[in-house]
Amino acid sequence: MRDLAALPKAHLHLHFTGSMRPSTLLDLAERYRVRLPPALLDADPLRVPSTERGWFRFQRLYDAARACVRSGDDMRRIVDEAAQDDAAEGSGRLEIQVDPTSYAPFLGGITPAVELVLDAAREASARHGLEVAVVVAASRLKHPLDARTLARLAARYAGDGPGEVVGFGLSNDERRGDTQEFAHAFRIAADAGLASVPHGGELLGPAHVSQVVDALHPDRLGHGVRSAEDPRLLAELVEAGVALEVCPASNVSLGVYENLGDVPLPSLVRAGATVALGADDPLLFRSRLVDQYETARRVHGFDDEALAELARASIRASRASDATRRRLLAGVGAWLAADPAPREERP
Repeated sequence: MRDLAALPKAHLHLHFTGSMRPSTLLDLAERYRVRLPPALLDADPLRVPSTERGWFRFQRLYDAARACVRSGDDMRRIVDEAAQDDAAEGSGRLEIQVDPTSYAPFLGGITPAVELVLDAAREASARHGLEVAVVVAASRLKHPLDARTLARLAARYAGDGPGEVVGFGLSNDERRGDTQEFAHAFRIAADAGLASVPHGGELLGPAHVSQVVDALHPDRLGHGVRSAEDPRLLAELVEAGVALEVCPASNVSLGVYENLGDVPLPSLVRAGATVALGADDPLLFRSRLVDQYETARRVHGFDDEALAELARASIRASRASDATRRRLLAGVGAWLAADPAPREERP
């Protein structure tokens, strides 16, 4: 089998705080004398049964980790390490998502927070040999007017290259907020050429996906995995070219599915959906990008050709320049053309 870490790919669903290395979290907690919840120190900090939903536990742990980020240097470190880790796993393009309001208090506002992340993304891109772009995300827990402010800010830095804003998202608990009330913010972002990349279709099912599609007109849907429950809706997403950022480890850890085999990845692919695998929040799920490809291979039986097609889909769904896409797609072809590693003989 070919080495999945050598497969060129794009990573389109990774949250800023959730990308943090566990060792970095421990270091920051010690520096600022923050007492972490014991679960964050576990090898598998977040796992709930499929009969429950793990969002509230997830949010509590995420907030505890975010409270350990208290300076611009901390933020630069997180971006740099996320880029380094992604490059080691074959990512040629990373579009990392951040809500700058979380970090504005110690940086003097949302504008310097965004500018710092963009600067860190440019530096990390040059240092680690991949392109790091940024998705600015609003939160469902905050007022829609806040989302408009963020959309206008994101629009000021719109572009497709390293250290530029490529998309506008809407994150946090899907069950909160009125989706329609965020439509104005997404129109601002779309007018600036930013991709619409809201979350939807993980905690809630097809009806919510339809609401998100109708109100926010996504280019990519964060998760979207529950669209598999409605073949007609899924066909509409395929027809509209909406890519799905599928994060299997998240789905299981949050109790959406009981185990990885229940994640309907094969059904989505068979239906013709553009699927870009993502790690979402490795800090909490202890599962990085290559692990999602390993799940496709070992749990769902995807062969190397099918895995290469997943990588191609992630690259095509990215906001990378045409030149970058061509380069990464050529790399996928080279990966597939190379001889696979010989299987180890069993005694």
